[in-house]
Amino acid sequence: MLKKKDKSYFESPDRLNRIVEGTKIVGDIIADSNIRIDGEVQGNVSCAAKVVIGENAHIKGNLTCNEADVEGSVDGDLMIDSLLILREKSKVKGNIRTAKIEINQGAIFLGNCDMGGKSSSNKQVPVNNKKNQPEDIVY
Repeated sequence: MLKKKDKSYFESPDRLNRIVEGTKIVGDIIADSNIRIDGEVQGNVSCAAKVVIGENAHIKGNLTCNEADVEGSVDGDLMIDSLLILREKSKVKGNIRTAKIEINQGAIFLGNCDMGGKSSSNKQVPVNNKKNQPEDIVY
């Protein structure tokens, strides 16, 4: 009988998928556990855990994952559920959708960024709603 695996099983270091420098993959990658990419991928990358893109890595396709740490280059859209880190040598050409982002000095990002994440609502709060504010405050 198979046991249900918890989240720590997918994130353990011995369950790391690794694409080493000098390797080129043409096609999509789908994984449940962490991925480290140091080579080249021409296709979409989907991961239920964390993706690390090394300094010499290049992805030409979309990246969808829980968390991402980018040091190399990505030509495509990034959809990150949690935290996206763009390191100082990273180059991203594409739109980003994430809950949290950290951009180090020197990182290059060409595109739009949506910080909505999964938990945000689409409600817009009026900025200058004077009806609920005291009358004696000067703006």
